Amino acid sequence: MNVPDDLRYTSDHEWAATEGGRVRVGITDFAQDALGDVVFVQLPDTGTTLEKGGPLGEVESTKSVSQIYAPVSGTVVEVNTGLADAPEQVNAEPYGSGWLVVIEPSDLSQLDGLLDAAGYRAATA
Repeated sequence: MNVPDDLRYTSDHEWAATEGGRVRVGITDFAQDALGDVVFVQLPDTGTTLEKGGPLGEVESTKSVSQIYAPVSGTVVEVNTGLADAPEQVNAEPYGSGWLVVIEPSDLSQLDGLLDAAGYRAATA
């Protein structure tokens, strides 16, 4: 299981990367593996306001439909529109081209409440 050390993680298997005061979000390698082949991703529109722990979207796989939760509160400023035509990128590159959204956080310190890589590894062991 790939768990990059430079990211933060939720107990619901989302990852968060800080990029110049913004937060890029995706699902973890553990999550994409558990889901199986991703066939559809539903994401919010740019400008949508999200609450930490609230729904961000859904990932549909050949096994199930899973809710995705926001790791921080804020406004969606970018959406990975490429997933509409290539949802399998969530499986192939969960930490790369399979990212989901970028959030302009209302409180960047909310990231401090997320798991670090060691904590996430322990939680999924």
